[in-house]
Amino acid sequence: MPYDFRKPIKLSREHVRTLQLAFENYARSCGTLLTTRLRAVSNVALASIEQLNYDEYVASLDNPTVLAVVVLDPLPGSALMQVASSAAMTAIDHMLGGPGGPQPERPMTEVEMPLLRGLLERMLGELRYGFETLVDLHPKLKEIEYNAQFLRTHQPGDACVVASFDLKIGAEETQASICLPFNSILPVLSKIETVVLSQAERNAKDMAMRNLTAGLSSAPLDVAVRFQPIRMRTDDIVDLRPGDVVPLGHPTSQPLEVIVSETVFAHAVPGNQGARLACLVVPAPQESSSKESGRP
Repeated sequence: MPYDFRKPIKLSREHVRTLQLAFENYARSCGTLLTTRLRAVSNVALASIEQLNYDEYVASLDNPTVLAVVVLDPLPGSALMQVASSAAMTAIDHMLGGPGGPQPERPMTEVEMPLLRGLLERMLGELRYGFETLVDLHPKLKEIEYNAQFLRTHQPGDACVVASFDLKIGAEETQASICLPFNSILPVLSKIETVVLSQAERNAKDMAMRNLTAGLSSAPLDVAVRFQPIRMRTDDIVDLRPGDVVPLGHPTSQPLEVIVSETVFAHAVPGNQGARLACLVVPAPQESSSKESGRP
């Protein structure tokens, strides 16, 4: 994969799996909350988890959109919860007894803003339960903005972990997202070295390890034994004929090299076993010389 120097630290597979479990728990509880609070069938499903720079995340958002700036005590920094404006208007319409459906694009009124703020605070409460196995979060809603360009919570090049969700409220289908500062969530993930696996997952992992080990142990390799290389002129090589003798210049006291894919892994001396040519693996020349020099 191409290496991105703007993202020198990447989430490991274990970290992504840990976040996936936490956000899936959050999505289930948040879907239940919206259904009971809005009295409309709602569903929240985790779509993806990815690492982005803050400017990349902002560029992917619609304008206008509902952006909640959240303080995640005891973690440092600020997180963002984003909900599409159409979904926010639909939720408010349901809370006021309306049928939902298409909503006008307009700013929130003084009556609607407290309703939206209360709903977002309830959704943040579910985030605490989703992450309770990782860290004791106390999310607090700080402010609500409609244009990400006006926010100054992060630097453009700051790394973030973005969880995207498929959000459905009644007939309204849209997307929402949560943006966590990478430097804030990484220490929490680093404490979770291993993911708790079920017995079936452990058995599958052990079986895969055994199959991999057996496959590597039985893989055929081309092994060669070679003398030291020599240098020849081009015209001498062109003039070679059957029966010509080429002196190799390999010292008789020096063993040959045993190689695989141009990698020397042993040394050997030539010989034969019955009618077949063979070689006997011997210690490397450096080891032999060091042992001889160490004799009294």
